[in-house]
Amino acid sequence: MQHDHEGRDRVVYYQSRQLKPAEHNYPVHDKELLAMKYALAKFRVYLLGSRPFVVYTDHASLRTAIKSPHISQRMARWLSFFAEYNFQVEYKPGRLNVVADALSRRPNYAVHKADANAIGVARTSTPSSSLLYDVRSAYTNDADAKQLLDYFASPSDRSRQKLAKHLRARVHRYRVHNGLLLYSAVDDNADRIVVPDDHELMLRITYEYHDAPTSGHPGREKTYLLLTRDFYWSHQCKWVRKYVRACEVCQRVKPASFSQAPLQSLPTPSECWQSISMDFVFGLPPNNKRRTGIVVFVDRFSKMVHLAAVPAEVTAKQTARLFVDMVFRHHGMPINIVSDRDPRFTARFWQEVFELLGTQLSMSTADHPQTDGQTERVNRVLVDALRSYAYSFQQWSDCLPMAEFAINNSVHVLTGHTPFYVNAMRHPRVPSVLGAVAPSLSGGGIRFQTNRMNTLIRATYQMCRHAHGLRVVQSTRAQCLRRA
Repeated sequence: MQHDHEGRDRVVYYQSRQLKPAEHNYPVHDKELLAMKYALAKFRVYLLGSRPFVVYTDHASLRTAIKSPHISQRMARWLSFFAEYNFQVEYKPGRLNVVADALSRRPNYAVHKADANAIGVARTSTPSSSLLYDVRSAYTNDADAKQLLDYFASPSDRSRQKLAKHLRARVHRYRVHNGLLLYSAVDDNADRIVVPDDHELMLRITYEYHDAPTSGHPGREKTYLLLTRDFYWSHQCKWVRKYVRACEVCQRVKPASFSQAPLQSLPTPSECWQSISMDFVFGLPPNNKRRTGIVVFVDRFSKMVHLAAVPAEVTAKQTARLFVDMVFRHHGMPINIVSDRDPRFTARFWQEVFELLGTQLSMSTADHPQTDGQTERVNRVLVDALRSYAYSFQQWSDCLPMAEFAINNSVHVLTGHTPFYVNAMRHPRVPSVLGAVAPSLSGGGIRFQTNRMNTLIRATYQMCRHAHGLRVVQSTRAQCLRRA
C-alpha cells in the first residue's frame, strides 16, 4: 500500500495462490508462515532494503514464531530468508480481516478428496489447536516459564538452586510434556497447562471456556471450574471473576436471582438413568421447520440432559420417538419418568414407546402427582443459554447441541461433578486442548484403567447419593422452619 496526494492508503498490488499438494499437509502455523514468506518474496522489490514495515496477520502466533526456540526444521530453513527484511508482525483479528479470508476461501480451490469408502490403508485424522502452539511460543517472554523449562531441560541440584524461591518450593508439581509446561495442584493429580503471563492469551483461553458456544456463558464458579480443569495461571479466580462480571452478554440475558418456593423431593435414584424427568419449553420463535418448543429429558441422578425441538402441538407418539432416539438407545429404559403432563398423555407415551421397541410385554402405568422441580431449573438455565446464543446463531434450534453440551459439561451444585463425569468418569475434550493427547493404553494398562474406573464409579455414586440425601434433609428442615 502507498499514500495518495491526500494521505489516504492506496493498494499497490493484490496477490494470492493455491497451496501445493504437499503444502496441504503443513500444520496450521506453518501454512500461515508460508503465506507471509510468499508475500515477502512476491513484493521483494518493494520491501528489500526499505525502511521498517509492518506485516498484518490474523494468526496471533506469527508475532513470536520467528523468535521462538521451539521451531520445526522447515521454519529453521526459512529463518535466513526472513532475516533479510526489516519488519514487525502485528495481529489483526479475523473478524476485521474478512477481505483476505474471502480470497483464501474460494470454493473452486477446495481439494477434492478420494472416496472414503474405497478399500485402502486406514488414515487417522488428528486435529490440533493453534492455542497450544501460542502457549508454547509465549513461554519465551515469561521469566518463570523460561526458568522452569531450562531446569527440566537438564534437571540437577545446581540448576534447581538457580530457580526463583517461589518456583523452587513447588518445582515438584511441574513437568514438561510435548513442549508444554504442566502443573498439578495440591488436592488432585490432574495436570493443567501452565499459561504464561500474557494478557491477550489469557483472554483467548477464557473466551473458549465462557463465551464459546460449547460453554454457553456459565456463571463465575462454573467458568472457573471449567477453566481450571485444563489451564493454570496465577490469580486465576480473580481473573475469572472480573471477566464474567464484565461480560456484556451475561448482563443482558441473565435475570436477577429471586426467591423460590420449596421443592418437593422425590426418592433418590441409586444410579444413572434409573429415573428421569421430562418437561417441555414452549413459546419460542418458529424455526425453519415451524417448531416452537423443546422437550427436555433430565437424568435425576447425574443431572445429564438431552434436548430436541418439537412443534407446539407435540403428540405422545412424537415424544416417544424422541425418547427412544435420545434416551433409550444410549442409556436403556428408566424405571420411572417424572412429568407434569396430563396422565393420559403419559400413559399414551408409554404405549407408544413399547410399540416402537417391538416388545410383546403388556404394561400399565401408575400416576403419582409429585415433582422435584429440577427440570424447571434446567429449563431456566436452557432459556438463559438460548438468549446468549442469539448473538451467534440465526435460529435457536441450531444451537441446541451446543446448549446440551454446555449444560452437561458444567459442574452441578448438588453432585459437585459434571453430568458427563458422573456418567462416564471422564471429561469431554474441547477444541482448546486438541493436540494435548495422552498416550493410548494397551494390555495391562487397559486392565488397570478398568479397575480404576470401577473404583471411581463406586466412589462417585456414593458421593452423589450422599449429596442427594443431604439435599432432602436440608429441604425438609427449611420447610419446618418456615412453618414454625
